[in-house]
Amino acid sequence: MRRLIYVVVCAALLPMAAALGATGSSKSDISRNLVIFNALVKELMINYVDTIDVDKLMTTTIGDMLSQIDPYTTYYPADDTDELAQISTGQYGGIGAYLGSRDNTPYFSFPMYDSPARNAGIRHGDVIVAINGDSINGGTSTDEVSRRLRGQPGTKLTVTVRRPYEADSIQSFELMRQSIKVNALPYYGILDDGAGYIKLTTFNEKSAGLVRDAIAAMQATGRLRSIILDLCNNGGGIIDGAVQIVGLFVPKGTEVVRTRGADPKDVKIYKTTRAPIVDSSMPVAVLIDGATASASEIVAGALQDLDRAVVIGTRSYGKGLVQASRPLPYDGLLKVTIARYYIPSGRLIQALDYSHRNADGTPGHVPDSLTSVFYTRHGRPVRDGGGISPDVAMPADSTTNRLIYNIISDNWAYDYANYYRAQHPTVADADHFEITDSIFDDFKRFIDPARFKYDKLCETGLKYLRDAAQIEGYMNDTVAAQFDILAAMLKHDLYRDLDYNRKVIKELLDNEISERYFSEADNVKRMLRYDTAVDTARAVLSDYNRYRRLLIP
Repeated sequence: MRRLIYVVVCAALLPMAAALGATGSSKSDISRNLVIFNALVKELMINYVDTIDVDKLMTTTIGDMLSQIDPYTTYYPADDTDELAQISTGQYGGIGAYLGSRDNTPYFSFPMYDSPARNAGIRHGDVIVAINGDSINGGTSTDEVSRRLRGQPGTKLTVTVRRPYEADSIQSFELMRQSIKVNALPYYGILDDGAGYIKLTTFNEKSAGLVRDAIAAMQATGRLRSIILDLCNNGGGIIDGAVQIVGLFVPKGTEVVRTRGADPKDVKIYKTTRAPIVDSSMPVAVLIDGATASASEIVAGALQDLDRAVVIGTRSYGKGLVQASRPLPYDGLLKVTIARYYIPSGRLIQALDYSHRNADGTPGHVPDSLTSVFYTRHGRPVRDGGGISPDVAMPADSTTNRLIYNIISDNWAYDYANYYRAQHPTVADADHFEITDSIFDDFKRFIDPARFKYDKLCETGLKYLRDAAQIEGYMNDTVAAQFDILAAMLKHDLYRDLDYNRKVIKELLDNEISERYFSEADNVKRMLRYDTAVDTARAVLSDYNRYRRLLIP
């Protein structure tokens, strides 16, 4: 058996030597290190005192090796290749629920809208007790639970859960696995000023068609005056989808992006292949934020470089690398970075340099001082490196303080929404439900002050100042008394702090509670009430002179 394992490892690594030999690395260096590695594995298999899980060993080794390259080059064993398929196709076989873990116990963190899990009655926060009668204990990982839940569409399974905040907490559900489709476009609609809003969450094989259909539906109403394409929190996906979406707004044959691989001659140019469906005179805005990445940045950056849309928000993530999947022996897959991409102005927006690491091993960030100036079609200056900078910058979020951070990170709003759902089987419809002062006060009562811990900046800062005064010899009875007076004045009151942050907390509660009652489209529409970037976009698009001044210097 050990001999067989050794032969398999060698067989898998020898093609690697041939592939690596095509790079600038020394063939002798590669061969020498592979021989050493082969010998090391052989000795472990033959002589190590305990049994070694060779699959786990090799997966860990491969993962450590790839982590030295970039976070996008990833190995998928045969059991995990469905994850890569999900990224490209937007669907997989399962029950449609995201998992979380608390105290090493897996739970359903979010049953997807219109999924077998949600339709069967599984709720946010349901702790997973058993799958098909097999107990799920505290040591079971979410990856293992996910593998048990996934499977061929049409197959049945039984899931037993423990539901928080309900007396009859143990419940079982019989489910039928389905082909779960990730909804790339959860909402579109025409706002009251004629702005057509489109929320796109990912780029898969269906994204471009969904955007095209949404625009066509809004055009058919005769009320469409402008378009807002919201790419906030969109981590990207396939490059072809990005090119097709840009093609909805610019002439046929327009270059959108080009990629360059390791070989300088390896250049691929992507151009639009169909006539646009949006008239060139219609104002367009693209919303971005720090989580807008990859294909989303191609769309935002190309429309910016072509002066076809005003980009609004905060600087995007800055991912200018292209990946492709390559088959490996035994049905594995390698998602590997094969190229960098350059948008129409010629700039590369990659923010991190993975070939140069800091002392702590993190990749170096391209500083603004080392970026270069490029120009849009109308001559506006834009820069490479560090993502897409918006034409209209939204101010940094000043509402996230330590209190809000802990309400989110310690799941207080999430848990309260589960509690509220258990107490209220029904609520008003999506157009009329509101977070009232009564709900807010109930949330305050829900928080246990003894368990609510957060960094109180005033108290922490005062302690540092008191310690510094002591060390530097300024502390005496008079100074100490003044510190005591100041400490009493700055002492934190949790309920006062909650009241002070009422507006932001109500928004958090609205988002969490709405997720438990309403459709995905309804919830996106509801959140537009709080979206200042959408408000800014509507103001820009409704002022045509301002819109033109932003695009034409």
